[in-house]
Order: sequence, then C-alpha cells, then structure tokens
Amino acid sequence: MLLFVVDKCIVFRGRWRDHQLTGINFPFRFDDPDGGLENEEFLPSTDGKKPIRFTDFEGKTSFGMSVFNLGNAIMGSGILGLAYAMANTGILLFLFLLTAVAALSSYSIHLLLKSSGIVGIRAYEQLGYRAFGTPGKMAAGIAITLQNIGAMSSYLYIVKSELPLVIQAFLKADPNSDLWYLNGNYLVIMVSACIILPLALMKQLGYLGYTSGFSLSCMVFFLTAVIYKKFQIPCPFEDTNISSHGHEYINGVTLSSAGVLAGLSFHTYSRTLAYTIPILAFAFVCHPEVLPIYTELRNPTKKKMQKVSNISIFVMYSMYFLAALFGYLTFYDNVEPELLHTYSRIDPYDTLILCVRVAVLTAVTLTVPIVLFPVRRAIQQMLFPTKSFNWLRHTAIALILLTLINMLVIFAPNILGIFGIIGATSAPCLIFIFPAVFYIRIVPKDEEPMSSVPKILACCFAALGVSFMVMSLSFIFIDWTMGGGHAAGGH
Repeated sequence: MLLFVVDKCIVFRGRWRDHQLTGINFPFRFDDPDGGLENEEFLPSTDGKKPIRFTDFEGKTSFGMSVFNLGNAIMGSGILGLAYAMANTGILLFLFLLTAVAALSSYSIHLLLKSSGIVGIRAYEQLGYRAFGTPGKMAAGIAITLQNIGAMSSYLYIVKSELPLVIQAFLKADPNSDLWYLNGNYLVIMVSACIILPLALMKQLGYLGYTSGFSLSCMVFFLTAVIYKKFQIPCPFEDTNISSHGHEYINGVTLSSAGVLAGLSFHTYSRTLAYTIPILAFAFVCHPEVLPIYTELRNPTKKKMQKVSNISIFVMYSMYFLAALFGYLTFYDNVEPELLHTYSRIDPYDTLILCVRVAVLTAVTLTVPIVLFPVRRAIQQMLFPTKSFNWLRHTAIALILLTLINMLVIFAPNILGIFGIIGATSAPCLIFIFPAVFYIRIVPKDEEPMSSVPKILACCFAALGVSFMVMSLSFIFIDWTMGGGHAAGGH
C-alpha cells in the first residue's frame, strides 16, 4: 500500500522525484537554463523551480497530431521494398509476417510505456540506465544509432538513385552524358548540405512537425499512384531486359530460367526470404520516438498513448500492405528491390511516375532530420552525459553524422543490403529485446513477480527477439556463402 501511495505521488502529483524514491543518485545531471535540453526527467516538479523538459511543446500536442507524428516516424523508405519482399514470400506469408510484426511492435510499445510510467523516465537510453546501469544505456544508445543511421542511409540512397533520373527526365538529357547534375553522388551531397543540414540544426524536434506532415502526405500520394498504375499497366509488361531475378522477357511474356510461365504466388520460398523479415521489422521501428511523443501529448496517460500507437501502427500497416500488394500484382516476380525502378523500365518519362519520384524524394529528404535527432541525443547521452546544451557540439555531431551517412550511401552497393543487415541486428533489439528486459528489470518484483503472467510474456518476448536476430543473421550468412550476392549488393 505504501508503494501504491508513493507511486501515485509520482505519477499523478509529481511531488517526489524518481531518485528520491529509489535512493539512487544519478551520476550526472543536465543544466540547461533555457529548459530546452533533452533530459531524463519526466514529470514537472512543484518546488517552484522551472522544470527541465525534453522540448518546449510538452503537453500541447493534440491526439490527432500525435497519431500523425508517430505514423510519420514509422513510415520510411522501407515501403519501396515491400513489393519485392512479397514477391519472395507470396501474399499469404507476407500478410502473416506483416501482421505479426505490427502486433508485436504494439506490444513492445506497451512495455516501454509501462516501464517509463513506473520510474518516471521518458528517454530510451535512461530506461536502459535504470535497468542495467551504464551498460544498459550504452546498449540502447548504440542500437538507436545503428538503426537510425541505417534508416538515413536508405533515405539518402533513394535520393542518390532517383534524383538524377528525375532531372534527366525533366531536361530530356542524354543519360550517357557526364553532366555533373546527373551524378547521384554530387546530388546527394548537395541535398544533405542545403536541405537536411539546416533542418537538422534546429534545437527541438517539435519544430519539424510541419515538414513531417508534408513528408507523410507525399507517401500517401505514392500509394495512390501505385494503386492506379496496377489498373493501367498491362501484365505481363513488355521488357527486353534481364531482370534481377534471372527471368527473361520474350514477346511480353515472363519466362523463368526453367521456361515456366510466371504467375501469381500465394506462398513461395527463395533465398532472398532471408531479407524479408528484417525488412518488415525495420519498417515498424519507431521506438526511439515513442517516449518523446508521449511527453508532448496533451493530457498524457499511458492508455491514451497506447491508443495513439495502435492507430498509427494500424494506419501504416494498411499502407504497407496495399503498397506491397498492388506493386506485386503489377509486376509479379519481375518487381525489383526498389519499386520505382521497375516503373522506369516501362516508361522513364511517364508524367505520373515522375511526380511520384518527386514526392518520394521530398518525403525521404524531409524525414532524415527527424531520424537524426534521436541519434544525436544517443551520442550525447553516451559521450557527454554531464554536458549542457552547446551549439558547437550540437552542430558538430550533425555534420559528422551526415558526412558518415553520405560516405555509406556513395559506397553502399544497394538498398537491400542496408535493410537486411541493419534490420537483422538493431531492429530486434529495439522492438523485442530491450523493451522486454527493461520491463523485467524495472517493474518491482513485489508488484509483478517473475512467475506472473506479464513477466513470463516479457521473457518469451525477449527470447523471440533473440531467436529472430539469430535466424535473420544466419539466413544472410547462408546467402553470402551460397554466392547469392544479395548482402554484397549483387542485384
């Protein structure tokens, strides 16, 4: 009963600070006179002092806008590879995997929200610190860094591959010319320096809300165009090229290497199945952004934020499935790892596809600064935990990150390798393992003993994440040893 009373004081009244309750003195504390620095403190104090906050927008975001923000955090360039994933799994297996990952993502958010509510911490890294000390904080920070660097690399890879084609189509330029503005390497550097860097230098993530909304609307336009093109493009479409699947196209008919007519597949298996689960897991990772959005929610409660998460995941789940389904039904086994490249094989000057390319380029470009913020915060937590906000350090970290990501994009062979490797490592940690083990460690044993159903489910959830990681990495390793070349970029 005493624990309940103390917990009520923390959660609803905010009179007791977390370290006062537990007797743990944190070895660091942020000192930001402007109150704009990201900090681990979750609830306002009533001692007459101005509380330190994550952002200046705490408690001012409506329910609908919170759904919109989290949905934008979920949505990414992974949608461009889902039709290819469906081609390698079949419709039924793809639907099962997508549904399972979406449901498990919602459950992991539940674990994060309950853990944060108990200890009054709204930062992923600080949950790790509370659960396992410095090693826990470092593990969470490294996983967030790897995951978001992989996401930003995939976004900029799309800029590198698509922007030259768009410029070439608009200017009717010779594709074999050596013009500098048709060189993807130059263009991705210019976009990073002129658009992404200025947005990434803003002090608070909340300032990017409008660009985030515009980015998501562009992806809705992409989905609409994919559905429309399904009923416009004849199948099989005519193409005299050799596809990345090793199929030949003769007189508009798709032939496999065995000479069998390709068609609709409800269930199938191929060696590229190794990349399917990681791509799906990567597509639903939004966990580093969940707690900051929670704190910005107006009149926040755990139940309200869980509803925000469920709606956001369901909306993105629907968009993912529709984009994959209609992209696959348009090209069947001929779909490429990057869906837009498949459309360009039909008519590179199609007006609608050019507009879709512009929309996707705009969406992924405006998403990069949002994904960069959690990485920078994780680096600050790991390397400068006692330092207050500093513009020089704030700018330097952004410059170093963008430089590193540009190098990855310029030298990485294809987008599928980025999805596969990153999704197989950091995504299981952020979705499955960390939320479960943090929950087990943080929730008091006198409230939920290890023999209780929630703790047992959390243990199974963590075990599922470990097995998922081992399975995905094993598939990718087997694919390498068999000379598939997928991980190495041989598409």
